[in-house]
Amino acid sequence: MAEISFKEKRIISDYLIQGGYVLDFGNRSFQEFVAQVTDLDIENRKYSENNSGSKGQPLMQFIALEPDYTIGRLLEAFHDEIVEYHKRRGKVNSVAKYQPYVQIYQRLLNGGSIVEHIDAIQAINEDKDFHSLAKLIRESIEKKEPEAALDRLHVYMIKFLKELCSSHGVEFKKEETVNGLYGKYIKAIEAKGFLASQMTLKIVQFSHQIMQAFNDIRNNNSFAHDNPVLNYDESVLIFSNVTAMVKFIMALEAKHENQAVAEAEPNWGGFDQMETA
Repeated sequence: MAEISFKEKRIISDYLIQGGYVLDFGNRSFQEFVAQVTDLDIENRKYSENNSGSKGQPLMQFIALEPDYTIGRLLEAFHDEIVEYHKRRGKVNSVAKYQPYVQIYQRLLNGGSIVEHIDAIQAINEDKDFHSLAKLIRESIEKKEPEAALDRLHVYMIKFLKELCSSHGVEFKKEETVNGLYGKYIKAIEAKGFLASQMTLKIVQFSHQIMQAFNDIRNNNSFAHDNPVLNYDESVLIFSNVTAMVKFIMALEAKHENQAVAEAEPNWGGFDQMETA
């Protein structure tokens, strides 16, 4: 069963259903389209119980019953049909006009999350604030509000990298920047032979520039200060890149038997339960 909010259902309906019809599909073409994309028969009785004859109702029932990825694929396939439908009626919309719809199927295709590797955001020590921070970041992503958590992700990276530097015996200052910590950490694991290829080294070195730019985002485009907050799409891009690197680092450290990392678990409520046990 797809995890779709009431608001998202309204958006899907507004883009696809007009007067009970799904765009300008006929009965047969609609059935064939859904079957081609999903290998499922939209005419199955489970999608049409108590249906008054509209094609929109079985579609919404289909969306309610089938899993995230299946619905994501179907909505993605419908995207071009929506654009062409509008063109046939003399409406040429900008790409931005379709973004609310696009965001829904992208989230569903990513396993229900707008950020693929968000589960990598875990605390790797017993610091209560670290655990609370990771939980708050995850909650912002679940609410599809990445822009609201950019400053928290920046703080998370500082805590994460300080812990890793400490585990490798790397000295750092209390006020060290996120890119400074990242650079020291990468030099430490390179010296220890953790990276097996030059290409991997190039990728992690390039990420130093991402960390450096993250300082500017935190200071000038997040809720850390009274400034305009970065837009949704660029916030998702930043989250996706940063969390992908965190996931890689976690896997690398676990492989080389960093106990704190190996034992870290994405249990968002577990720390609070431990505190009250």
